[in-house]
Amino acid sequence: MTNPVRHIGISIDRAPSDVYDFAHDPANLPRWAAGLGGSIELLDGEWVAESPMGSVTVVMAPDNEFGVLDHTVTLPDGTRSLNPLRVLPNERGSEVVFSLFRLPGVDDAAYEADAAAIAADLATLKRLLE
Repeated sequence: MTNPVRHIGISIDRAPSDVYDFAHDPANLPRWAAGLGGSIELLDGEWVAESPMGSVTVVMAPDNEFGVLDHTVTLPDGTRSLNPLRVLPNERGSEVVFSLFRLPGVDDAAYEADAAAIAADLATLKRLLE
């Protein structure tokens, strides 16, 4: 059985390589990904962010030419969450798409709140890059 998924995207009038380079750098996450908190630092080889959930680690997908920005967030309790994120070319601009899976036990209100937060983060990314 699969989980329901919602693809949340935004167009950004900037070259895909520019969007990818900015978003792939964990040091930039506090500038556009509010869910990961207001600060992040490299500690003992791991990116650690102070989030509303406490200290979380963030591992980005390795550098790649395909626009894959997947990242795994590990919560303080050890729970790991894969966050699929892509930058796709659209003429000279980009489409940025986040796939939000609805996990078992997540109610309608929480799912909608997650979707709204992701849309807001993508809008912030757009404002920063255009």
